[in-house]
Amino acid sequence: MALELISEPRFYAVAIFAVVLTGIAKGGIGAAGGFSVPVLSLVISPVQAAAIMLPILILMDVIGVYAYRKDWDRRIMATILPAGLVGICIGWLTFKYLNDDWIRLLLGAIACGFVAFNVLAGLPKPAQPSRVKGYLCATGSGFTSFVAHSGGPPLAIYLLPQRLDKALYVGTTIIFFTVINAAKIGPYFMLGLFDARNLGTAAVLLPVAAAGILLGIWVRKRLSTRWFYRVAYTLMFVTGAKLLYDGVTHLAAG
Repeated sequence: MALELISEPRFYAVAIFAVVLTGIAKGGIGAAGGFSVPVLSLVISPVQAAAIMLPILILMDVIGVYAYRKDWDRRIMATILPAGLVGICIGWLTFKYLNDDWIRLLLGAIACGFVAFNVLAGLPKPAQPSRVKGYLCATGSGFTSFVAHSGGPPLAIYLLPQRLDKALYVGTTIIFFTVINAAKIGPYFMLGLFDARNLGTAAVLLPVAAAGILLGIWVRKRLSTRWFYRVAYTLMFVTGAKLLYDGVTHLAAG
């Protein structure tokens, strides 16, 4: 299979920005791909964006696992990982029923809802972990991760109240999504998402992904993440609102 590439310069301008931002988030604050697909969906199909991003996220996972291999909570992982894999299966079984506009609506709702949750609710009160809440949040995380690599928000709802050490929070998130992303490879192949063009474009962006996550690790160690959160949340909300608008108007016109 000969590799092909997306040729539009506008795509690469957006893609490089999205991949670098995702790498910084994944390596520095534990976010896991939630920025990339919504941003890329402004210039290409959400389904194609998800296919291109999966190999890139897996490379980020490899680097992240090495960096945080000692910083993850095994007790929490025993709860969230099986449920996350169930969410993957649900996403796989329902994926063919979701068209581009419904995925745009889902992405927009996730992006705007996550920003609203964090901005309006603030830092949640400390709470003892609930297995039921862990199962529900991790299942939702697996599903939204499969559809759009946006599994971070549901997982954060479960993890944030536990007030984990920063490195432990990032490491637990990275280990979880490393397994989740690996579990998506087979279903993505069977759904026909890994065509020559998507794989070729992903290969070109891999060096950008590596640079992004290494930059994120550097940021976590040396800089406050307050401004990064502010900029990232603003971009996520604007992008989510645009996707909601596009999804609603396209569905209404159709």
